[in-house]
Amino acid sequence: MSGVSDRFQMWSLPVIAFWMLLTGTQNGDSLKNKIPKNPEARMNLSQIISYWGYANEKYDVVTEDGYILEIYRIPRGKRHFGTASHRPIVYLQHGLSASAFNWIGNLPSNSLAYILADAGCDVWMGNSRGTTWSRRHMSLSPNSEEFWAFSFDEMAKYDLPATIDFIVKKTRQKELYYLGHSQGTTIAFISFSTNPKLAQRIKMFFGLAPVVSVKHVKSPPKKLFPFLESLVKVLFHKKDIFSQNKFNQFITNKICNLHIFHWLCKSIFFSTYGASLRNLNESRLDVYMANYPGGISVQNLIHWIQLIISGQLQAYDWKDPVLNMKHYNQVIPPLYNVTRMTIPTMLWSGGEDLVADPLDVDSLLPNISNLIYHKRIPYYEHMDFCVGMDAPQQVFYELLNAIKKNIQT
Repeated sequence: MSGVSDRFQMWSLPVIAFWMLLTGTQNGDSLKNKIPKNPEARMNLSQIISYWGYANEKYDVVTEDGYILEIYRIPRGKRHFGTASHRPIVYLQHGLSASAFNWIGNLPSNSLAYILADAGCDVWMGNSRGTTWSRRHMSLSPNSEEFWAFSFDEMAKYDLPATIDFIVKKTRQKELYYLGHSQGTTIAFISFSTNPKLAQRIKMFFGLAPVVSVKHVKSPPKKLFPFLESLVKVLFHKKDIFSQNKFNQFITNKICNLHIFHWLCKSIFFSTYGASLRNLNESRLDVYMANYPGGISVQNLIHWIQLIISGQLQAYDWKDPVLNMKHYNQVIPPLYNVTRMTIPTMLWSGGEDLVADPLDVDSLLPNISNLIYHKRIPYYEHMDFCVGMDAPQQVFYELLNAIKKNIQT
């Protein structure tokens, strides 16, 4: 889960930027002084991958309940040719309000997808329902409330099984490696602990900034969350929030590339998403902001608010005994028991992470039945695991070595 779920500061960007634009027009030189643009800021995911010289494929996966998910594949690295049947498959799953961009957002030497592909892996990247690249349904329109009636419950129940089943059939391999960031770990814990058949297809589970409990989220104060739940419903009804649109593109490509606004965009990005200033490639700020946020259903955001209030990992509470009975055959939403997942698991967490709080991670560790490795990086914040400049040294190479050792044994 990215910090966007519990920090609403980014909504101040349009207002502040507009005010600064008005006052800044008095100084023509300051507006003409632009920061060089990265061409990827105007590209879709396939174009970004191709821009760096990597082969890539895009597929549509249809879930049991009719959602159409776009998934992306980098079948080989620059020095690999053909499709080797023995090439290890690695599936990468993003977190809340993100997308597959998480894994290709930096230069190839710092992006996990490219590093894995160049090391000989067959890399697949998912996009959860409702995010930028997965906003289609067999019969429902994204303009309808029915389309947005989902949370991470459905991602675990429908999205993940459908995606993994597709990959297994396409590659004709029986198993793959799973890597999730934040909410990408949450849906894995749920799915692999409730769906043993699916869990059998996972060789190893890599979790970055793992989130099961959000009991210790520090900001805003917990007592405000019941109020926030009601406020979100009033403001955004039952549809989506934090979605990419033309105004986001305007802010990214017309405002944030001006020197007088660059500091503002940088501050908003750091405070909203949880990334440390010293560990981010500032020259790619326009690329980051062109792809974040990826959108959240209001129901999913409310589900996270419910978890913060309850301090437990449980299914979505419909706040109506009749509806809960309809969905769960009980009046209270069921709890998820992550101890039932027995997949070999490696975790990396951050000491400065405000979403995957160290105290919550510590409470999770004893409940993982087959934990083989955990590393806490003291200065890491939430998004450092995806876009941090030293993420290859701190995380990526370690998990790649684990894959190589597993192949050899």
